[in-house]
Amino acid sequence: MRPSPSGRPPATSHAAIEEAAFALFEEKGFDATTLDDIAQSVGVGRRTLFRYYPSKNDILWGQFDAGLAGFEDHLAAAPADADVGTAIRDAVVAFNSYPPQVQAAHRRRIRLLLETPALLGHSELRYTAWRDVIARFVAARLQVEVRSQVATVAGRVALALAISAYEVWLADESAVLTEVIGACFDESARLFAGLRV
Repeated sequence: MRPSPSGRPPATSHAAIEEAAFALFEEKGFDATTLDDIAQSVGVGRRTLFRYYPSKNDILWGQFDAGLAGFEDHLAAAPADADVGTAIRDAVVAFNSYPPQVQAAHRRRIRLLLETPALLGHSELRYTAWRDVIARFVAARLQVEVRSQVATVAGRVALALAISAYEVWLADESAVLTEVIGACFDESARLFAGLRV
């Protein structure tokens, strides 16, 4: 672990907090688990917990903001002549690429996020930020306003495809998330290409 800015070793880590929280959420339920329960399980005080996560809801999102910055960087690095849809697909796949040793924890995280009704409102805030990354990319590439129809639709469709992929992945323990996401995007492209008026 890296030392804290004050030179003292950190009392815990994001990973330790998440592991303890996930176990409690699964055992007691999300609503019944308190921040004090999590702090006690990790062996830290409540104030220490707040230095890592501002709320219980945020624990399930991990270090989402850092991931979102990487997501935006990946889109920005797409070749200028790349198809917009392909660039988005590739960025969403990259955003969901995790090393094998954290796959089980990520599956637990996604299951809790998608299957915990109390988290839906908070999740929408995160989804909005995610969609906005897509909208900004599309707006820049197509030279339109960020709130234009095409940019807004792109963000919403990409999110719907990602969530659909998560649901397929959760239903099949043998599935590889990045492969499922790529397949969902590809299937959508084929579906809409085949529509006729």
